[in-house]
Amino acid sequence: MKLIDFVIGFVKLALKGSPRYYAWIGALLVLMLLGAYTYIYQWMNGLILTGMRDQVSWGFYIANFTFLVGVAAAAVMIVIPAYIYNYKLFKEITIIGELLAASAIIMVLTFVVADLGRPDRFLHLMPLVGTPNFPRSILTWDVIVLNGYLILNIIIPGYVLYKAFNGEKLNRKYFLPIVFLSIPWAISIHTVTAFLYGGLGARPFWNTAVMAPRFLASAFTAGPALIIIVAQVIRRYTNFDIKDRAIFKLSEIVAIAMVVNLFLFGSEIYTIMYSATSHVASLEYLFVGLHENTKLVMWTWLSLILDITAFILLLYPKTRKNFKTLTLACIFAFLGVWIEKGMGLVIPGFIPTPLGEVWEYWPTFPEAVISLAVWALGFFVYTIILKVAISIETGEFRKQLCMDECESEAKSREH
Repeated sequence: MKLIDFVIGFVKLALKGSPRYYAWIGALLVLMLLGAYTYIYQWMNGLILTGMRDQVSWGFYIANFTFLVGVAAAAVMIVIPAYIYNYKLFKEITIIGELLAASAIIMVLTFVVADLGRPDRFLHLMPLVGTPNFPRSILTWDVIVLNGYLILNIIIPGYVLYKAFNGEKLNRKYFLPIVFLSIPWAISIHTVTAFLYGGLGARPFWNTAVMAPRFLASAFTAGPALIIIVAQVIRRYTNFDIKDRAIFKLSEIVAIAMVVNLFLFGSEIYTIMYSATSHVASLEYLFVGLHENTKLVMWTWLSLILDITAFILLLYPKTRKNFKTLTLACIFAFLGVWIEKGMGLVIPGFIPTPLGEVWEYWPTFPEAVISLAVWALGFFVYTIILKVAISIETGEFRKQLCMDECESEAKSREH
């Protein structure tokens, strides 16, 4: 009965809001509908509608997939201090990170479906139905860790919010082991994704031991940066109390992760350029272009400028503790890593091909529309569950209040 009350109240609360809330949700729904229509068109005509070909078989979908896995994994940077070290300052924003992780994984899985072309081929990875080749297949491991992490990030915040809704205390005997399990699991989702790239010997640009550390460093940059931006939006439009100290402490994590990310990237550039290995062609394509193929050059330098600027702004306490410059730094960090870890990582791995052929990939209009729709889906889910979560945390949405509301509605009907 408690669960039914919670679900009914959840739905009612999700349907209520200000005109600004309805406008935001309506815009996201429009983008999702456009994306669904475009995806059906792609499904009927095939992936020939995209810019991908045999030479470049991963494109914008997988670029966003790779980036968002990192955003999902970054929630661990809040969970560890909050639950393991009982750092109370982070407990008020833990729910923001955990719900962001769940929303990001939903986008991750949706991007995989979009990239498949034929989603029924996913059945080949299912046990009993298909041939997953477990445990030899790294792709099967990726499917396991991603879906497992989604389940964990539904159970943990769901349990916390359900208990708060009913005014009950958490049963730490059952809750903490799941939290502890989620920590290595969060690291594993991005490590396994990095192994998907790093294990491909025929792609020298990816075949490097620092791929997994680079993935984690960039994840711990972009994820907390987005959480800081979301936290400031929440503080502006709700009465949810997020202290300045929590945001400033999180910004220090972003700064440290950014310098590690830049260091690893610089180390990789030095190793490739100085030793003049087969990596050079891919790196040249990124920074100066390969022959007349220069589509990514501008974006590569933009990413580097954004990353360095963000690090400088976060390095100095004066700019790090100024909310205007902090927000700017977080936006720069998020966009810089999105470019670097998306198109800047995926595409150069295919250029040139093992046979020396150069096919310059660029996303087509259908790819852009579908990708935008997937992002809209993620923000749609995140907006709704975060709205309910904030209402529970602030005490506006509790079981007793729902019961009182139902009684008042019943009395008004009688009159």
